[in-house]
Amino acid sequence: MTDSGFPETCLLCEDTLREPVTIPCGDTYCMDCIRIYWDQYDYMGIYSCPQCHATFTPRPVLHRNVPNVGPSDIRPLPEQTQSLYLKREALCDFCTGRRSRAVKSCLMCLAYYCETHIKPHYESVTFKRHKLVDETGHLDRKICPQHEKALELFCRSDQMCICVLCTVREHRSHNIVGAEEERAEKQKILVMTQAAIQHIIQERHKELQELRHNVEVLKGNAQRAQASSDKTFAEMVQTVERWHTEISQVIQANLQAAVGQAQGYVERLEQELNELQRRDAELRVIVETEDNIHFLQSFPTLSPTPDPMVPKVLINPEFSFEAITKTITDTKEHLDDIFKKELGKTSKFVSDTPVYVLIPRTGGRFKAPARVDFQQPKTRADFLKYACHLTFDPNTCYKELVLSDDGQSILRKRTVQFYPDHPERFDGFCQVLCREPLSGFRHYWEVEWGGEFSVGVAFKSISRKGKNSNSLLGYNNKSWSLLVSDTGYSVWHNKLNKDLVAVARATRIGVYLDFAGNSVSFYAVSESMELIHKFSAKFSEPLYAGFGVGSSVTLCSLEKKTQPH
Repeated sequence: MTDSGFPETCLLCEDTLREPVTIPCGDTYCMDCIRIYWDQYDYMGIYSCPQCHATFTPRPVLHRNVPNVGPSDIRPLPEQTQSLYLKREALCDFCTGRRSRAVKSCLMCLAYYCETHIKPHYESVTFKRHKLVDETGHLDRKICPQHEKALELFCRSDQMCICVLCTVREHRSHNIVGAEEERAEKQKILVMTQAAIQHIIQERHKELQELRHNVEVLKGNAQRAQASSDKTFAEMVQTVERWHTEISQVIQANLQAAVGQAQGYVERLEQELNELQRRDAELRVIVETEDNIHFLQSFPTLSPTPDPMVPKVLINPEFSFEAITKTITDTKEHLDDIFKKELGKTSKFVSDTPVYVLIPRTGGRFKAPARVDFQQPKTRADFLKYACHLTFDPNTCYKELVLSDDGQSILRKRTVQFYPDHPERFDGFCQVLCREPLSGFRHYWEVEWGGEFSVGVAFKSISRKGKNSNSLLGYNNKSWSLLVSDTGYSVWHNKLNKDLVAVARATRIGVYLDFAGNSVSFYAVSESMELIHKFSAKFSEPLYAGFGVGSSVTLCSLEKKTQPH
């Protein structure tokens, strides 16, 4: 016994007690040992003491009963403890000396047998009715803790395995069947459960791949935003430096003009001053002469006061370079205000826009969760929050299309344009894609057109060559399109079309791509934004806006609206 009154060794692992616990009957075991032992009886709901066989219902709560023991005093449970305990149960019960490993257990004898001692069960008629099983561990789980008989029956009323004697008293009048019959019924359930789990595994694999793809898309969007930001700020720095140079030139030009003009006045004043000093010297000589005749003869030319040669020059106190300095300061403060205001709105918009939404998986036990549905825009102002700037890609233009200088309009001519060969150019249909890849979250754009045309989205991998469905917008599994004609609308995807005769024609079409929500919608643009059609899909790669041009197509200039403060 230890100083605390507990035994020194555990009766299960036969090793020094680690985190000893005393169960209600008074016996003490290692916490992990008794926990592992009782785990075997969870299916029965009755737990017993391995030493005195006292039973407990429900399962007792285990509390360490070592007083005043700090963390440094607790020894970790060796990894071998559990395996040794299980190995002790799986040894032959009939070996003497060193016991061999059991290969079979007998449900009639309730004992383990090695390869040598199992032979009588095969050779003797006495053991003909004995049932041998391969499981060589946990034989105690096959014995009734109340009557120490083999568990051969199953009580459906109490959902537990019982022995024959249990039917006499504890489970009398209950719904009792053979263990084999109940196992067959429950095995059907487990097979269904396994199939459901395998289905869930497949779904989770798909979700994992989609999540990883979306994370990569998110990283790509961030990299593109960072590159665009760096480029814009570099251009702004160049613009500021150009303004700096121009302001410096203005200051220097004004300074040189003012100094040059002042220098002319300085030279004339110096000349006048020299002339006055010369007259002063002559007057001094005449005034001091004793020759009266010379004095009188010189007097007429020296007596008049000379006329001023240069006007008096005063510096205008209102002229200074402070106006330029103030303009520069005001411009800086104005830029700071713009950045603070716009960055504040942008930051709030970004922070208010969810990247991920976590939704509990509800429904049935194995039912797949409902798809995440973000709040959808309703008014045109809502859609303009996701407005994106698009430009036609000249490398994809059909040979009869003429692109405007700003890349926003395209016109079809009946004459061939001399475009260089390019692997991305459509050569079978009068079509064009935009430059910008669209992925991540949401995008919105509007178009106006002349003649029959189609508008939609396509993967970059759509075919560009030949007159076949693989390269026609909406006629394959790589694109989705809305066809606008004099008779109305029709929508196309993967060679399947649908006429939309009930929708009124509009002069402007809005396209709303919810990449994260796996949908693309077409709207007749007005304040009410009438939905023409919505495709639900699964986008596995970035999309590109695409157009089939009958006469002309123009990408409308949109002012993106941000979330209010």
